[in-house]
Amino acid sequence: MTGQARRIIVAGAGIAGLTAALAFAARGCFVEIYERAPRLEEAGAGLQLSPNATRILASLGVIDALSPLAVRPEAVVLRDARTLREVTRVPLGGGAERRWGAPYLVAHRADLQGALLARLRSNDNIKLATGAVVSGFASRPDGVTVAVERGGTTEEISGELLVGADGVWSSIRELTGANGKSRFAGDVAWRSTLRAESPAGRAFQSIARSDVVTAFMHRSVHLIAYPVRGGSAVNLVALAKGQAFAKIRPEAADPDGLAAALRGTAPGIARLAQEAGPWTLWPLHTVAPAAQWTAAGRVVLIGDAAHAMTPFAAQGAAMAIEDAATLAAFVAAAPADMGGALARYEAIRRPRIAQVSKRGALNRFTWHASGPVALARNLVLAVLPGAKLAADLDWLYGWTVPEAES
Repeated sequence: MTGQARRIIVAGAGIAGLTAALAFAARGCFVEIYERAPRLEEAGAGLQLSPNATRILASLGVIDALSPLAVRPEAVVLRDARTLREVTRVPLGGGAERRWGAPYLVAHRADLQGALLARLRSNDNIKLATGAVVSGFASRPDGVTVAVERGGTTEEISGELLVGADGVWSSIRELTGANGKSRFAGDVAWRSTLRAESPAGRAFQSIARSDVVTAFMHRSVHLIAYPVRGGSAVNLVALAKGQAFAKIRPEAADPDGLAAALRGTAPGIARLAQEAGPWTLWPLHTVAPAAQWTAAGRVVLIGDAAHAMTPFAAQGAAMAIEDAATLAAFVAAAPADMGGALARYEAIRRPRIAQVSKRGALNRFTWHASGPVALARNLVLAVLPGAKLAADLDWLYGWTVPEAES
């Protein structure tokens, strides 16, 4: 680091915060990350990384570390959960990489976090502190002073920008007084990861292939399954209406509750629900994207802290990664105009987030259709060629970080 390097402070060491640190450091900034957890542990479950995200991760040198543990699925396959019949598929694999210039990957969240950390630890311009809580900030004309509590003491850290990347229950969002409270979306997610060679893994392979992303569609629930951990495990998530409960940590799921949600699906799916446990239950919370993203000209929210969305478009991680790269580009391009850079960043990102959220809502409606609507859905999807379904995703997967005005 030189004496003139710009100093960026990041709250949160999840996917958004770690990606932001790498993106800012790549543009010559010095970055300090403060994470409230005492240690970074393996947590979460699987995630899908579409080309709009992997393109950025590749530019930051992360894909090389992630690739041995990730899987490149051959397709996204939609199946009727009652009959297990394939309705349609979107081709991925090599064709996706040729079409969108980057791979479509599925991975365990902990493996992505590990790859980000490996890249971060090789960069002397990034410092990470755990067990550290950002408890306040004061904006100045030339920067921001951040209060950080750790080890029973409070210290003040100065920088040019505070990035709130601390998730759906963001404390930075609360500190700004933003009107964006997280709210329960009305859906819950049952999650489990099973070994591919276990009895449950073999039960799964009897109803679907393990080298694709499969969505089993049903009127009251849909089940998503795809390989992780280099193909040695399968990630399962069932999404349905449910009740809100305590935030922060998932609860152990009652298998009877999942069995009830899956009532009416094929026997193979119901059997899988019994054999695949243990399951954890997560409430889905969102943050209205219209809420405030910036404060005092020196504080900005990214990822779930700004606009947590439901997972029906499989774009939560991708939007956090896009946010991080776009923010770094716009801030780096305007060294003397932080307020203007944040305004331009927000103007670019809001329409994109709104469009992705609408796609998620459409997916949920499509996957949970019933009766004549489901029949019409199946008929329409069955006649659409895979190339047409892929082309309909060009706006999403072909996205690149916009050029920032200097």
